[in-house]
Amino acid sequence: MAMKTNYKLTKKDFNQINRRNLFFNQLGWNYEKMQGSGYLFIMLPQLRKLYGDHTPELKKAMKTHNQFFNTNPSVNMIIQGIDLAIESKEGVESLETVSGLKTGLMGPLAAIGDSIFASLLPAILGAIAANMAVQGNPFGLIIWLIANFIIMYIRWVQLPLAYREGTTLVTKMQGQLNALTDAATLLGVYVVGALVATLINIQVPFVAHIGKVTVTLQNEIDMILPKLVPGLLVGLIYWLLGRKKMTSTKAIFIVIIVAVICSALGVLGKG
Repeated sequence: MAMKTNYKLTKKDFNQINRRNLFFNQLGWNYEKMQGSGYLFIMLPQLRKLYGDHTPELKKAMKTHNQFFNTNPSVNMIIQGIDLAIESKEGVESLETVSGLKTGLMGPLAAIGDSIFASLLPAILGAIAANMAVQGNPFGLIIWLIANFIIMYIRWVQLPLAYREGTTLVTKMQGQLNALTDAATLLGVYVVGALVATLINIQVPFVAHIGKVTVTLQNEIDMILPKLVPGLLVGLIYWLLGRKKMTSTKAIFIVIIVAVICSALGVLGKG
């Protein structure tokens, strides 16, 4: 079959790509290529329409798109939409350009996606939803479901936008990616601080009796700075995560072990 050129993606194509992206993006994840296999699988039907079945051009395109690729799954459709826009116009000759585009965009978009969709939103909405659920309020579950549906909608609408804008979208994003990442990171820091003060309740139970006066250490600490102990604890955990050979898994186990020991000894108690 001869190579097909100038194929324009239809709404049916967009729906097919988005379904594959939502359900199979990381199905073939591995340490060698990470999301590379998923990237190829998502757009393979459209590549066949662009280049034809069993053609040298299709084989070359498949090899190109089966290489290493890794970005946040909530924003990957921006890259694939631009990719398809370029290939549908330039064909196989654009593969080198597309490969460079993927390499150049997956890092900045990963930073944005991780800051917003992997850290900021789960921290804020997850904490609110969990707090309401613990209190027996079913709206906590509804909030979390709504948040995830919104994220899926954002993932769904990226493709036609990126395909329509093409390479001009990259130009529009220049100078804005770092600013957006910095803003999301700063907001995340504020949110973490607020969560420490509201959700981490640790009290020092030491009480001293001086004559007829009873001095509670926790009250004295609160007079200096309320929520000082939770803040110091979170700071200690961040310090641990910055040490060599320390991983998040090790830090979690350390926190659990220390919490169990301190609880058994009565050193720390929840307020």
